[in-house]
Amino acid sequence: MLVHDIIDSISDPGRPAVRDRMASWSYDELRRNSMAFSGWLRRRGVQRGDRVLVPALPDRRFLAALFGCSRAGVIFVPVSDTLRPYQRAQIVRDAEPALTVDLAGAWREMSGPQIADAPAHPANTPADPLILFYTSGSTAEPKAVVAPHAQILFAARAVQQRLRYRAEDTIFCRLPLNFDYGLYQIFLAALSGATLVLADPQDDARLAVALRQQEATVVPVVPGLAVMLARLAGRGSPLQRVRLFTNTGDQLPPATINALKGSFPRAAVQLMFGLTECKRVSILEPDGYLARPRSVGTPLDSTSVSILDRHDRPLPAGESGQIVVHGPHVMAGYWRAPELTSRTFGVDAVTGVPFLRTGDIGSLDEAGHLYFHGRRDHIFKLKGVRASVAEIEAAAFSIPGVHEAALVPPAEGGKTVLYAVGSLPGTDILRELEIRLGPQKLPDLCHVLDDMPRGSTGKVDRSALSRLSRPPGQP
Repeated sequence: MLVHDIIDSISDPGRPAVRDRMASWSYDELRRNSMAFSGWLRRRGVQRGDRVLVPALPDRRFLAALFGCSRAGVIFVPVSDTLRPYQRAQIVRDAEPALTVDLAGAWREMSGPQIADAPAHPANTPADPLILFYTSGSTAEPKAVVAPHAQILFAARAVQQRLRYRAEDTIFCRLPLNFDYGLYQIFLAALSGATLVLADPQDDARLAVALRQQEATVVPVVPGLAVMLARLAGRGSPLQRVRLFTNTGDQLPPATINALKGSFPRAAVQLMFGLTECKRVSILEPDGYLARPRSVGTPLDSTSVSILDRHDRPLPAGESGQIVVHGPHVMAGYWRAPELTSRTFGVDAVTGVPFLRTGDIGSLDEAGHLYFHGRRDHIFKLKGVRASVAEIEAAAFSIPGVHEAALVPPAEGGKTVLYAVGSLPGTDILRELEIRLGPQKLPDLCHVLDDMPRGSTGKVDRSALSRLSRPPGQP
């Protein structure tokens, strides 16, 4: 089975599939337009295995381009339209696309579906790559995760098995579609027969109004979006139709969860943990954070997680070490980066199961629930004691009046700087932190911002914060 087979096998193709700010398509219209796009690619000379850059816009034609690339056997490369020219040039050099798509121009050229021109490529296999996800890792050069059909389909089905989207759901997606969390909403919607609403960032001031007008029932969020939604929705009467918020990418602070619950009283919150390299690692049951604070859930069905020490030896429950993920959702490595791929990905010599060294630190409890403690490079010595970014940020999140927090660990000879968004001055936040953590784990400085800098996926841009924390004149 290939990814486009999801929409070809919809039992009720007349159901609404996607709405953007301009129009909507049924699943049948989405299928026909994806066929037209596949034929258009062929006429433009794009061959099997070629890369095609597509702007990740909140546009229903983006979905048709994705499924059309699946039909044509080419590799879909979603790119943010907020990239700076230098960043975009880096991706172009790395991906070497055969074509960069202008969605409006492509549809003008197609002038209507041409189904006869677009059969599925006979040589397509589930092992063929479909998507290159460019991630914002720590490397200076762009790094793309190679996502084949088989891994995408396994991951999407396994996530859907836990989240249980319904055919009657309306999924409100304000996440960027170059971010795997946002893009997979397309697959989850199609697997359940739900309707996907693509929200436009230009309409952020009216997000709560749009949620009400679209009769949204499911909303995937990252912390910044959740804070904005809770604030906007809190100005009116509670929104009763939203039944589920999901979260991954960055930790959702308890104060933000409580704010969401206040404005969306019927909604459950389902916390998850994942990496683009395997899509999703674990999912907690709805509102499971109440019984297991700080847990990010249990591994997806037919997958497993182990916690290893520095010598790759398994650690018992309760001890922290590197999180290693095993299962058919582990992607096919990094694009044109064999050394990095060999350090990060592998195959178990005994079982033949793929595994991923995440570089993240965590622990498992006796029941198999995973707890995320932070990135390996986010654990450091502070005033002679071991500290972690996640630990200090969690303490900051617990302070009333702090809406967001992000810690910059000390560079050599530098200071530990906490950045916060909220209603308290930095001196008050540090005083409350000392009560919670003691003087040894107290950051040197706390700066309060109006908002956190964010990357193209909506996550906090920690590189930008690191630059802010450097002394003047230091590169």
